[in-house]
Amino acid sequence: MDLQQQIAMVQQMRQHSSGNDQSLQPSHTYDVTVKEYMIPTSAGETRVLIYTPGQENAERSTFPIFFNMHGGGFVLGQADGDDSWCRLIAGRAGCIVVNIDYKLAPEHKFPTAVLECFDVVKWVHANADQISANASLLAIGGHSAGGNLAAAVCLLNRERGDEFPILLQIIDYAVLDLATDPAEKPDFPEAIPADVARTFNAMYLTKAEDAVNPLASPVLAESFSHLPEALIITAERDSLAQEARNYAAKLEAGGVKVTHKEYEGAVHGFTHHGDIQMAEDAWYLMSDTLRDAFSRADV
Repeated sequence: MDLQQQIAMVQQMRQHSSGNDQSLQPSHTYDVTVKEYMIPTSAGETRVLIYTPGQENAERSTFPIFFNMHGGGFVLGQADGDDSWCRLIAGRAGCIVVNIDYKLAPEHKFPTAVLECFDVVKWVHANADQISANASLLAIGGHSAGGNLAAAVCLLNRERGDEFPILLQIIDYAVLDLATDPAEKPDFPEAIPADVARTFNAMYLTKAEDAVNPLASPVLAESFSHLPEALIITAERDSLAQEARNYAAKLEAGGVKVTHKEYEGAVHGFTHHGDIQMAEDAWYLMSDTLRDAFSRADV
């Protein structure tokens, strides 16, 4: 399938998915303000939604920062799909959330989104005073493909000499191994079909050999030392769970503090679709882990 065929296929998929969104919503509302920014990056201008805690956190003059990347197999989704949950994180964790609307494949192939997300973090770190943020308290995370991007940004930041301090990475049922054929991964009736996963991977990667690049497959990194503390969330009945377990084990072996929680009976995407109690438990875990990491560093 050539690029034009890929674009035609994914445009149909986006059109179909946009009319069938039945995402979960938090059971509580949170007092936050939201502003849209356009940030200059290597991919052009990147749209971000910035969530600032409201009156409950009014005693602070500056806030820690969490960067959020949505899921969608690198080809679907947008930042707005995580809107209600970014509000929850901002409210519960008492932090600013920068929700990144990164460029999608196949129009923008690897490593565009990795470099773009890195550039957003770099810009916010350098301009933290513009959004009442504390540039020394940063965390990053994402869901599915967004978790891949979060892990990749952490690797790239280490590669570039730790240009900014990332205290925590939150990796939520992420795809972390694009080199292994999806048909060879654990299979469940509820899992992403192997042919769909294979198509998404092909749309994201520029060439086949990119699959072994750690910025595309973070679990294949040569070293896992000197990376941020990690919260790894997996769904038991997800074909991607094993590679996230492997990532957690490799981080721990590299001396990184890891909290890993697997949700029994959960399927891929459970934080956005399915059982609200299980989803909220995961979002509460994310926000509470963020608050703890920020409070430990804010001394």
